Amino acid sequence: QVQLVESGGGLVQAGGSLRLSCAASGRTFSSYTMGWFRQAPGKERKFVATISWSGGSTVYADSVKGRFTISRDNAKNTVYLQMNSVKPEDTAVYYCAADPPSRPFDPARRSLDYWGQGTQVTVSS
Repeated sequence: QVQLVESGGGLVQAGGSLRLSCAASGRTFSSYTMGWFRQAPGKERKFVATISWSGGSTVYADSVKGRFTISRDNAKNTVYLQMNSVKPEDTAVYYCAADPPSRPFDPARRSLDYWGQGTQVTVSS
């Protein structure tokens, strides 16, 4: 099992940038599919992006494509979400998530097995 801790959230103006980080415990991090999800107030949690264990494959929600970039550093057991050109509708709690090596990377998968506690991102207009 992996434990996930997000950081980097905060208040940012529309059009600005923010980078979220997710530090993972465990020696097998490099074998996990990783992802980011978000939940706005009063709404269900939604998929943002996922990245394969090698970083060679990424998938994005249409709402963030071209603005957000997911990446990972397996040497640091960390996955990142670079958020550029943010909009007020990006305001949400952002969650890091992971799938174990037993689940092959699936570009269509929209929920992962392990979750962090979340970090708040607020975009002001």
